[in-house]
Amino acid sequence: MGSWESAFAEIKRGSDEILIEEELIERLKTGKPLKIKAGFDPTAPDLHLGHTVLINKLRTFQQLGHEVIFLIGDFTGLIGDPTGKNVTRKPLTEEQVAQNALTYQEQVFKILDPEKTTIRFNSEWMNKLGAAGMIKLAASQTVARMLERDDFKKRYANGQPIAIHEFLYPLVQGWDSVALESDVELGGTDQRFNLLMGRELQKSQGQAQQTVLMMPLLEGLDGVQKMSKSLNNYIGITDAPNDMFGKIMSISDELMWRYYDLLSFRPLEEIKQLKADVAAGQNPRDVKILLAKEIIARFHDESAAEGAHQDFIQRFQKNAIPDDMPELEISLPDEGIAIGNLLKEANLVSSTSDAMRMIKQGAVKIDGEKVEDTRLVITEKTSAVYQVGKRKFAKISLV
Repeated sequence: MGSWESAFAEIKRGSDEILIEEELIERLKTGKPLKIKAGFDPTAPDLHLGHTVLINKLRTFQQLGHEVIFLIGDFTGLIGDPTGKNVTRKPLTEEQVAQNALTYQEQVFKILDPEKTTIRFNSEWMNKLGAAGMIKLAASQTVARMLERDDFKKRYANGQPIAIHEFLYPLVQGWDSVALESDVELGGTDQRFNLLMGRELQKSQGQAQQTVLMMPLLEGLDGVQKMSKSLNNYIGITDAPNDMFGKIMSISDELMWRYYDLLSFRPLEEIKQLKADVAAGQNPRDVKILLAKEIIARFHDESAAEGAHQDFIQRFQKNAIPDDMPELEISLPDEGIAIGNLLKEANLVSSTSDAMRMIKQGAVKIDGEKVEDTRLVITEKTSAVYQVGKRKFAKISLV
């Protein structure tokens, strides 16, 4: 495999779609360093593993010798990204943006090489654009074009309000690509409209159009919803090592491979071999431990990863029950309470369907005994330790 071919294989790894793939191949064949851009609005002070999917891909380009631009959207953060929202997102204050941007810079260098990373803020050119420039930029697109965007289309059809400033967000993100003259822009699959807007605006300005590389959205611990702090299904990159280890070990065996594809830095051939080993009978738990230790070492260090592993063995593999589990009293109806409803009320699962899924996976226990009946109804006033997965415990008294 030639140099550009092996580089393209690494770039494509885990990606959802590349537009236009042939254009990227032609650029790689030239051997010239490309400008790679990914933008992050500093909407929260801490990043989670879902955010790092894009940062990991930036690292790939960086290791291949390309110029990586980590763009902090301090200007777009003041607008509020409407992507995936069914209501107008509350914009941040300048103080919040500045503080969050500072922590972002500290966190990304756990993955990227600070000596080879260019950090830019889009306020640099957007503040210079001014009101007249913004009006001219807005004139480049129509309302009909904006309503082609999926979330805008749904909100309009449902009679939900769309504020005028939300239409500006894709335009500003697209203008970032013009200002940076980017060759490649990375983004999640939910950013498709915004990413393609960059191509449109570059073309209108006589620039070569950027290639768009879209990465899938990483599912959270529930294996269903996108990883999100608001859904409490996330693994923060500043989480304590023991918490990080426990969370990773709690994911399903199927989701583990998704995490390997999007989060692990192991060579593709090594991951392929791990899959073959599990198919041949190796316990998936052992492979999950390797993933947990790799990620913890990245954001902490090797000793922290090993310490978290040993703590996990003591607490869970030896059936140790945590001392600090919550103790709850739940009222028992006359007709009894279904196991799914009980687990949801105790906040051990996000929904009754999640409870059913966990029971079918053999991940629900009462006083150490596995629950196998999804239709179980508890009718007696008892006190017991309920466990969901590897790390969720609660002592529940039915009264």
